[in-house]
Amino acid sequence: MAELVYPPVIGVARTMFKALDLRFDIQGSEHIPQRGGAVLVSNHIGYLDFVFCGLAARPAKRLVRFMAKESVFRHKVSGPLMRAMKHIPVDRAAGMDAYKHALKALRSGEIIGVFPEATISQSFTLKNFKSGAARLAQEAGVPVLPMALWGTQRLWTKGHKRDLGRHHIPITMRVGEPIAADPAEHADTVTERVRARVQDLLEAAQRAYPVRPKGPDDTWWIPSHLGGTAPTPAEAAALDRRR
Repeated sequence: MAELVYPPVIGVARTMFKALDLRFDIQGSEHIPQRGGAVLVSNHIGYLDFVFCGLAARPAKRLVRFMAKESVFRHKVSGPLMRAMKHIPVDRAAGMDAYKHALKALRSGEIIGVFPEATISQSFTLKNFKSGAARLAQEAGVPVLPMALWGTQRLWTKGHKRDLGRHHIPITMRVGEPIAADPAEHADTVTERVRARVQDLLEAAQRAYPVRPKGPDDTWWIPSHLGGTAPTPAEAAALDRRR
């Protein structure tokens, strides 16, 4: 079936990127398979992360179907677009429906995008990963594609105002080699292997990031363990509980 909505939306996104003069550094896109199913797994630090994850798959001419919270699909603007692009709504009270939908898509050769931390990390460090992505890959017989983003939190993230001005913000992305998800292996073990690889990619993206804070008021997007003023993981967990 022809994709009538997704390609034009990508075109709009690229126009927006150009207008914002974002500076992209993408490495590892060659690991995205040109055909066949896969589960794309990334860290989650900003509201626009799914857009950037999808961008990394474009050299392979692939469209990523993301699993996203069901409330996004109820919005009068984003809802029709998300459905038309065949993204997958996740109702946390009835998650099995989304799981079955994603499994069917994987078996039909789609790439499914998952943020296994479930919510944005306000510490900008990796939270614990839920095992759903690994279980999907195991049951569908497809690999996991690990990925890490850095810089997206500076555009729009939880607890901070959007900054969509023309500030030449760099966005760094790293895609790793596919990880086999052996059905004989425990899903938690696969999940930990994937998380460790995403951590490696995240650290590589952070090392490559070309911008440093401009001053003491510009350290909010840097994790505390790297000298920034972002919440520590414990403080971020407390913020999540309060929300």
